[in-house]
Amino acid sequence: MFLTIPTLLTCTRIVAIPLIVGVFYAPLDASTRNLIATIMFVVFAATDWFDGYLARKLNQTSAFGAFLDPVADKFLVCAALLVLVHLQRADVFVALIIIGREIAISALREWMAQLGASKSVAVHMIGKLKTTAQMVAIPFLLYDGVAFGVLDTGVWGHWLIWIAAVLTVWSMAYYLKKALPEIRARL
Repeated sequence: MFLTIPTLLTCTRIVAIPLIVGVFYAPLDASTRNLIATIMFVVFAATDWFDGYLARKLNQTSAFGAFLDPVADKFLVCAALLVLVHLQRADVFVALIIIGREIAISALREWMAQLGASKSVAVHMIGKLKTTAQMVAIPFLLYDGVAFGVLDTGVWGHWLIWIAAVLTVWSMAYYLKKALPEIRARL
């Protein structure tokens, strides 16, 4: 079951990356580009929940889907962060923290899987909070305007992305602490 509906939805997140980046090169005014990129990011990010739901509902879970899903998420978030750094809406330090953590924890999870200790670095609530903060901050920063006449998304996005960075460090420390006994036992 290589090409299932859930896997195809996951693939749309990867395909979305050049589309979202391309919006910022389109001959449109800035507010239109921001709105289109924000809507695209939200729609494609929502496929993360939907593909998981469909995989369970249609009994189409697969090892390939389990591998591809977090990869697609990380690609989408990292690409959006790089766009935001380029647009000077996110600090490069925040992007380095978040992207660096994603690489480090992915490598740690792979290593723990090779050691047969995947459960020691299973997803925890702190990781989910980090992801939630990122997934709210990024569209706010992409939009970079006043929503509904009252919500300055640039300001809120700035604070939320820094909160996400703090949660990123916290979650990385948590996962490293959980993996340390397994690592020590095998060295």
